[in-house]
Amino acid sequence: MNLYFNIDYQTIFGEELVLNIVTNNNNGECLTTQYRMSTTDGLRWKCCINKLPDTCQNAVQYFYSVDSAGTTKRKEWTLQPHRLAIGALKANAYHVYDQWNAIPDDAYQYTSAFTKCLKHREVQPLPASDYERTLRLVVRAPQLRASQRLVLVGDDIALGAWSLSRALPMTEINDCEWAIDLNLDELNGQQVAVKVVAIDASNRVAPMWETGYNRELQLPQTHKNEVCVYQLHQAFFELWDERFAGTLVPVFSLRTKRSFGVGDFGDLKTMIDFVVHTNQRVLQVLPINDSTTTHTWTDSYPYSCISIFALHPQFVDLNALPLLKNEDERKAFETLRQELNALPQIDYERVNNAKTDYLKLLFEQEGKEMMKTNEFKTFFEEEAHWLVPYAQYCHLRDLHGTANFAQWPDHNTWNEAERKALSTSTTKAYKEVAFHYFVQYLLYTQMRQAHEYARAKGVILKGDIPIGVNRNGCDVWTEPHYFNLNGQAGAPPDDFSVKGQNWGFPTYNWDEMLRDDCAWWVRRFQNMAKFFDAYRIDHVLGFFRIWEIPVSCVDGLLGQFSPSLGMTREEIEAYGLPFNEEAFTRPFISDWVIDRVFGENADNVKATYLQPLHDDIWELRPEYDTQRKIEQAFEGKNDEANQWLRDGLFALVTDVLFVRDRKDPSKFHPRIAVQHDFVFEALWDKDKAVFNRIYNDYYYRRNNQFWYHEAMKKLPKLVEATGMLVCAEDLGMVPDCVAWVMNELRILSLEVQSMPKDPRVRFGNLSTFPYRSVNTFSSHDMPTLRQWWDENWERTQEYYNTRLYKGGPAPHPLTGLLAREIVLRQLLSPSMLCILSIQDWLAIDEDLRLPDANAERINIPANPRHYWRYRMHLNIEDLMANAPFCAAVKDMVLQSGR
Repeated sequence: MNLYFNIDYQTIFGEELVLNIVTNNNNGECLTTQYRMSTTDGLRWKCCINKLPDTCQNAVQYFYSVDSAGTTKRKEWTLQPHRLAIGALKANAYHVYDQWNAIPDDAYQYTSAFTKCLKHREVQPLPASDYERTLRLVVRAPQLRASQRLVLVGDDIALGAWSLSRALPMTEINDCEWAIDLNLDELNGQQVAVKVVAIDASNRVAPMWETGYNRELQLPQTHKNEVCVYQLHQAFFELWDERFAGTLVPVFSLRTKRSFGVGDFGDLKTMIDFVVHTNQRVLQVLPINDSTTTHTWTDSYPYSCISIFALHPQFVDLNALPLLKNEDERKAFETLRQELNALPQIDYERVNNAKTDYLKLLFEQEGKEMMKTNEFKTFFEEEAHWLVPYAQYCHLRDLHGTANFAQWPDHNTWNEAERKALSTSTTKAYKEVAFHYFVQYLLYTQMRQAHEYARAKGVILKGDIPIGVNRNGCDVWTEPHYFNLNGQAGAPPDDFSVKGQNWGFPTYNWDEMLRDDCAWWVRRFQNMAKFFDAYRIDHVLGFFRIWEIPVSCVDGLLGQFSPSLGMTREEIEAYGLPFNEEAFTRPFISDWVIDRVFGENADNVKATYLQPLHDDIWELRPEYDTQRKIEQAFEGKNDEANQWLRDGLFALVTDVLFVRDRKDPSKFHPRIAVQHDFVFEALWDKDKAVFNRIYNDYYYRRNNQFWYHEAMKKLPKLVEATGMLVCAEDLGMVPDCVAWVMNELRILSLEVQSMPKDPRVRFGNLSTFPYRSVNTFSSHDMPTLRQWWDENWERTQEYYNTRLYKGGPAPHPLTGLLAREIVLRQLLSPSMLCILSIQDWLAIDEDLRLPDANAERINIPANPRHYWRYRMHLNIEDLMANAPFCAAVKDMVLQSGR
């Protein structure tokens, strides 16, 4: 069989088109075979293939790319590659005429969120035919609703002569892609005019003809047993963009009558029922990965995962497991379950200890038999690449009483040579770690079932991918070459934290990650696709640049963007600022600064923590010259006076005008937010003006193109790694290039009315939110709607007058009726997704919501040791049974057209 591929694509000198045929080997790995194409005019490219890879028996999957000097310059959108079915017809030649597939504006329609959840239709093979000469038409129609299908009609009698009653049914051969085989011998003339029409299967909606002129097709001259394939331009219909409502709630915050003191994967199914019951279509959760390092409440931070693959054992649904055979043990656990489930907040330590004890008893009772099943063996085979090192890591962490593997007497890094022993069920090594295999098998099974349940109910389950990992976690232990352990990831100062945020995560070694095409990230995203159909990229800015803080720092003020273009001395002086390296890069500690910070304690501070440098300038003693040293010196001194003194010394450390570049000591970065510090105050007014010009150029203009290219090295690989709907948290100090990349890759932005991206307004205008966005009023990092309302009365009053268009004083606290109006306005926004926290939904009902609004807060970013323990105060079953509340939610969803 000969395959002739043809495509029109305008190239420039030195460029050539390549046909890439995609196949999978026996191990499931994706392989690409390349075929160089030829042209005579740089526009019409062609290629003939007479021998396909062995795995291409019934279909050929392929995409086109542009090469220059052996390097791929660009390629088609590969989330939905071309697919040529070759098994249905008896043909000895296929002539394929393709269109170049760039990423479409409506790329979201092709994601599993739409194709598997919202409008799932089964893909079908093309019917077999015995035509001697065949014309195959292929067209993409992503707008179609779940109940619609395509038919073809045209001017020829064989095409129905424009009569819908004689229209020819098309087959959905791929998600959003329809095809039909026509008998060329039945078509008259040299050309035909056709249109595609959307027909509603239930006949409740009138047929919809595609917009635009008729499609005029030239009939090909083919020989016997040949097939000609035309890929047509996308079909468009007069259908509005669909919008959907959803709820955000962490899994750990869920509460049902059957819970064990914390939300679990069984509760997730019940929450999916609530979403369906209230006509919503999206359920968003926070990260569900294991974060266990100390077995204490400090592990409750869900964004500090120890494994990008392992799920947190606290989420196992014990109700879905076999009962313990010992009746006394069963009764004891049931008594404990009722006690823990009645608590207003999560008792992280007691819950996790109890669940671990239960799982160990169940492992002794059922583990041996369960791990002999085909289901477990399949799971182990699929997940062994991460599961084996993770299990050994957990065993060693518990054995040595610390997750800091640098302190272990041995096994300071993962040894691949030990994999075989850890994977062989008869060895001692296997038996030591088997419990962790067992627990992850249960978790994976239950979470996959929850995912399937959501799909069956038409609900998009949306996950969360943290930007960082725990520096003492399994990922760093297993593959340390991917991380920079001499830095800490965080965020520059913002509304959440005036001194910046220090997350403590190691930063990524992107040079190393890019060497293997970000394989670590691709595996991570593909693993998420087993559980979710949409995901939120936490702190997407980290793919452009990360705020990197020295390990000697506690807060984030001495950080610098990495990577970024540092400034040379010459560049700084070219602005008109004489550069004094000594004065600008070391803490500015003068007598008047010490007096200002410490007041009557100034002399004591000088005597204890400082030493003279010159004139009236001082420096910190070596034993106190970093924030980490100061923190250690004040460890255990938690009284207010010592905390005040410690914070004052912290402030002295960060009082510098420029930060030296961590890679190139001859370059410098303006210190973030330094305008509020003493070293800036000490400048002459003219130097302040020059510095501000340097500052603004550096942070808002200098790196834009550089960061754009940095992001485009990484994000396209990750976006195309799965079929999930991609959303991103793009809040904070956002450079212009972020919007360029997100628009280019069709990533949904995050829009928050109280944190507008337009610096000229105080509150975002809901009507201007882009369609490709997620709208919310408060995220897990923010005050809830009710807290925000009472947090700043002056701000609330302005919002009340200018955004709710009401006169008079704003009422405090927020009334349920006013909360309902605010929620409805969010729902009416143009954003594709409006996802509100469960707390903000409950705010509309004064009888249901918690009396204390502050008890609803999930996280306080300014507090790095915050206890993540918020839990719904209502059982989901009771919430669903509350007819007035559910009716109110349904009514708002209906009013908003979602």
